[in-house]
Amino acid sequence: MSGERLIYLPLGGAGEIGMNAYVYGYGKPGQERLIVVDLGVTFPDMDTTPGVDLIMPDISWLEARKDRIDAIFITHAHEDHVGAVGHFWKRLGATIHARKFTAAIARHKLDEHGAPESILNVVEPWPATVDAGPFKVGFVPISHSIPESSGLVIDSPEGRVLHSGDFKVDHTPVVGEPFNPDLWSEISKGGVKALVCDSTNVFSPLPGRSEATLAPEIEKLIAAQPGMVVATTFASNVARLKTIAIAADRAGRTVCLLGRAMRRMVETATECGLLHGFPKTVGPEEAASIPRENLLLLVTGSQGERRAASAQLAQGSYLGLKLQEGDSFLFSSRTIPGNERGVIKIMNQLSEKGVDVIEDTHGLFHVSGHANRPDLQLLHDIVRPQFLVPMHGEHRHLREHVKLGLERGLPGIVAVNGMMLDLSGNAPKVAEYIDTGRSYLDGSVMIGAMDGIVRDRIRMALNGHVTVTMIIDENDEPLGDPWCEIMGLPEKGRSNAPLVETLEGDLAQFVNKAGRRMLRDEDKLDRELKRIARSTTQAETGKKPEVNVVVSRLS
Repeated sequence: MSGERLIYLPLGGAGEIGMNAYVYGYGKPGQERLIVVDLGVTFPDMDTTPGVDLIMPDISWLEARKDRIDAIFITHAHEDHVGAVGHFWKRLGATIHARKFTAAIARHKLDEHGAPESILNVVEPWPATVDAGPFKVGFVPISHSIPESSGLVIDSPEGRVLHSGDFKVDHTPVVGEPFNPDLWSEISKGGVKALVCDSTNVFSPLPGRSEATLAPEIEKLIAAQPGMVVATTFASNVARLKTIAIAADRAGRTVCLLGRAMRRMVETATECGLLHGFPKTVGPEEAASIPRENLLLLVTGSQGERRAASAQLAQGSYLGLKLQEGDSFLFSSRTIPGNERGVIKIMNQLSEKGVDVIEDTHGLFHVSGHANRPDLQLLHDIVRPQFLVPMHGEHRHLREHVKLGLERGLPGIVAVNGMMLDLSGNAPKVAEYIDTGRSYLDGSVMIGAMDGIVRDRIRMALNGHVTVTMIIDENDEPLGDPWCEIMGLPEKGRSNAPLVETLEGDLAQFVNKAGRRMLRDEDKLDRELKRIARSTTQAETGKKPEVNVVVSRLS
């Protein structure tokens, strides 16, 4: 069909790890029918996004084309792929399609935002497909660190695209479906235009290891500990939860799950028929009466989250349970870059209590859920696409993945958030660039990254705040001198005088010399009072604060 094109547009997850959101479209330029793959979140930190609760992709481009969206597909139930569905369903309006376990997790999020039952459709795996405008989409099982992960077969009049989703090559994943090379070979037989592929572990040179390889080491470790054992991992890694729980059971320990996310994942996986043979668990009240050497706590907070069970146990107690000298704490996880500070803080707090902290420094107690370099090449070789489009990675991951493809003659292109690719024809090309960014859930309000709110908060955190107040009477004369209040600044400056008094002295000197024209001009007066307050504070403290000026005029 001449004049029509197949497009791919990442809005999140390409050039970063997390906050995944991808768009595919087919039709005449500017009139394409669209489908969305994943609506994820990423998490804030106090350095760059203080006070923010969640970070999500900016979907304004999609929202403006709401009438052209035929469907939303969620590949799996990790937060960086499903976390934003509750926040965005109303703004996008399209039906959300997911497999049973993913849909169960998504349903909780949608219920919190008042979404109707009809917005979510549970789909069966390949060869079942969903018709969405010009697209036919099927969910292909693939192994990952959460049950029922899927890649997508996306068929269009311009050919077949395979969207890998997050994946690893695991033939014995403990929970969930194993990687099936024959299935991926079968769906690739008729030719694949593009493989849009996970890039997370492209720098890891050795083949990935199976989840099943961890059980013997974890069992040996737990059996050898004298006191209570606490283990933390990603709550969504149901296979790991099962491995640890069975190891505890075999060592004669009762298992207690701590943390809402942990309990919800186990309950959901059991209800969906995915989790079998999980040992009986007890609640925290019953756990408190069990001898320490016969107890294992499975807890949330492997990434140092402040409110999670791990952090609370490290600080003191959680639901009546306390750690003491001789207990052990296992981190059966890797620390995601950016979370190191929080994790190390917890480890040190545990150490101060005399608790033995066991990290996964040698890969004995954790395996990644993403394909390593040789595993990526294996998928390339099975699929044999016309070209490769790396996704789910920072820029360096995407670029390295393109190089990896070229090692065996597979051409590729680096496409970051906002770069729309035209996948029509024999080679991908950049069609246009879209303004992309982030939106923040700040308390209960959604704000834009460019609104200045977070920027102002950072400035206040770095430099403090001064409020200048003055009153001007009916004759445009100052009624007394300006007065100041300070926040986040030292009480005394370099001159050893109270900072407030120094500020008020300099401001009074200016106001008493200012003519009526200056005092009548709101903008000029505001600018000058701010300039003086900043200049004085900088001279006294070395900080250039945020300044608010309040001028009251008597009428």
